[in-house]
Amino acid sequence: MTELEKLRRDARDIFSAALLAVDPATAVHRFVQRHGETLVVADREYALPAFENIYVVGAGKASAAMAFALEEILAEKLTAGLINVKYGHVEPLKTIELIEAGHPVPDEAGLRGAQKIIRMVEQATARDLVLCLISGGGSALLPLPANGISLAEKQETTKQLLACGAAIDEINAVRKHISAVKGGQLARLVAPAKLVTLILSDVVGDPLDAIASGPTVPDSSTFADVHRILAEYSIGQTVPDSIREHVRSGWAGEKPETPKPGDTIFESTRNLIVANNSQAVVAARDKARSLGYNALILSSTMEGETRDVAGIHAALAQEVRGSGNPVPAPACLISGGETTVTLRGTGKGGRNQEFVLAAAAGIAGLDSAVIFSAGTDGTDGPTDAAGAVCDGDTIKRAQATGMQAREYLHANNAYPFFEKLNDLVLTGPTNTNVMDLRLVLLGEV
Repeated sequence: MTELEKLRRDARDIFSAALLAVDPATAVHRFVQRHGETLVVADREYALPAFENIYVVGAGKASAAMAFALEEILAEKLTAGLINVKYGHVEPLKTIELIEAGHPVPDEAGLRGAQKIIRMVEQATARDLVLCLISGGGSALLPLPANGISLAEKQETTKQLLACGAAIDEINAVRKHISAVKGGQLARLVAPAKLVTLILSDVVGDPLDAIASGPTVPDSSTFADVHRILAEYSIGQTVPDSIREHVRSGWAGEKPETPKPGDTIFESTRNLIVANNSQAVVAARDKARSLGYNALILSSTMEGETRDVAGIHAALAQEVRGSGNPVPAPACLISGGETTVTLRGTGKGGRNQEFVLAAAAGIAGLDSAVIFSAGTDGTDGPTDAAGAVCDGDTIKRAQATGMQAREYLHANNAYPFFEKLNDLVLTGPTNTNVMDLRLVLLGEV
């Protein structure tokens, strides 16, 4: 095995260790245990005989694996359940119904599943317990527009918000107020039953109100904010009529606001993060150290334009090789988070593949250097790849096949580039989702 082959193998092993650390079923078992007739969730005990019914609901790419763990824990105490998951992200469930639905674009299957979830939780009483499972993709997988608004009208509004340059918190404020479940409204529907939400975070910094648009979390935004946002970005008159009328009536106090901090419904609600990107990068660091690398975590909250972040990682690889800083070789630099791709072309790829393609030029010719980036959910953009891997010879190998990396990067066309080099990272659905993991490995020379 050559040094490059070893580095590539080690990168995949480190990524696998990170995935194992954020396995949804394992995470649920860490937080939820059953001791006879007592259910222990984190530091709180629930006497199971006190509940007439126990329901499990939720949505997200990791929800099937989380639900599988709860079926194991609750066994005969589980009354019923229903979760919406992305197509293919499934587990063999016995009691909990599983509905496969569209992501990132919501579809009618997701809408039907959300409607069934609402019917289930609305029947819960103060003598019942509802366990809600939320993970990345939950916002698209739990699509239930407010009364009088169609799914297509909500999608059109979101499209206009994305195109007008609104900030993500502004987009979320609008989404919550044109939904029947987001922004704490699922918690309102569950009340007066006890509600415990277990969350796999796919958002930088783990803000509870942003993960899947916070269906069981207080919402601080208002209809007045939504009215201002639509006016400020000049789309108040271009969004569908149903949206405009819904916002107007909410602003006028004719419709109820989303539940706010301090609302009594949250007295019986708990929201617990059971896994996040920080856990993945720490596990990656520990695995790298066990393999003999000087491992350093750069950040678990890395954001920014993908190409810029790639340039920084490539520069750090050059620095390790040239000066032994920030750690000497053999080195493994680790970062997590989620970057953003500005589309310039019409090619096929995702942010992780684009990251590696941009980084490849920065380490061209560098001895014993590998850069790896992949999404922990096993999907990168609209592709079947989790990400890609490159080394100091990637640019030269590409040129030998007639490919110019710069042209593929300009076209946002990383997938066919790495497909031809056999350098895609293909994992299939991992049934977890805590954003991305990036690795820079340098061997000794």
